[in-house]
Amino acid sequence: QVQLVESGGGSVQAGGSLRLSCAAYGYTGSSDCMGWFRQAPGKEREGVASINTGGGSTYYADSLKGRFTISRDNAKNTLYLQMNSLKPEDTALYYCAFDFRGSVCMTAAQALGALYYNYWGQGTQVTVSS
Repeated sequence: QVQLVESGGGSVQAGGSLRLSCAAYGYTGSSDCMGWFRQAPGKEREGVASINTGGGSTYYADSLKGRFTISRDNAKNTLYLQMNSLKPEDTALYYCAFDFRGSVCMTAAQALGALYYNYWGQGTQVTVSS
């Protein structure tokens, strides 16, 4: 059983930055896919970014490219999301997701698709004010 714990959310003014972290517990495998998703009130959960085990394959939502960067530290079992130039429309609950199948990270459609992940964190709130 994998447990995911997010942190780093908060309130920031437009143009500011935040760095989200997601600590993964209970996993000692060698191939997986991890991602960040977000859900704003009244909207569906959307894929933000994904990364494979080695970090060499990443996908981003088109609207977020250039502002958000996903990374991971496998020694610490921790996933990160660096968010820069934040906008009010980035306000949402941000979730960390994990799946044992490294193949999920092979295509953008799967890697950014919530249905492909079996483990989820509780979410961390990001609020961006104008």
